[in-house]
Amino acid sequence: MIENQYPIGQFEERVFTASVKQECLGAIRFLPNMLEAAISGLDEAQLQTPYREGGWTVHQLVHHVADSHLNAYIRFKLGLTEDHPVIKPYDEQKWASLDDVRSLPVNISITLLYALHARWFEAVRDLDDAQWRRMIVHPATGGPLPLSHYLQQYAWHGKHHVAQVNYLREKRKWQQ
Repeated sequence: MIENQYPIGQFEERVFTASVKQECLGAIRFLPNMLEAAISGLDEAQLQTPYREGGWTVHQLVHHVADSHLNAYIRFKLGLTEDHPVIKPYDEQKWASLDDVRSLPVNISITLLYALHARWFEAVRDLDDAQWRRMIVHPATGGPLPLSHYLQQYAWHGKHHVAQVNYLREKRKWQQ
């Protein structure tokens, strides 16, 4: 394993209990706050530092989280409104190298995440058990997976990237 690639460990799905659901909903609700806190006070040189050798810069990572979670929100909406929708994958590496990622400051994506996560949280906070079992199909997995799986995956995803930034801060002894 590459140093600090998975500071909180790789994603592992858990039994979708009420407490797991509440924990994941909290992660969705508060991810923008956590990410903003993780990058708070970083200067441009620090934002342009890769979080690990061969990895994205902190700047790219922040924009990646926004891109990824925009896709997640759409996937959830499709899963709630269509039967077994096949979702469209995207090339994260190519997205991270587009002009908007290169040129826009990270606060644009942080602002986007606040609005997006407010919408996403409201869309899913009161789903019943049958709705959490609604399936979506990601071509990479081959089979349908329930929305409960994707809630856990994206809750982990946000915490994973926040942990990468915090790991870098600790390693470089950047004050927070």
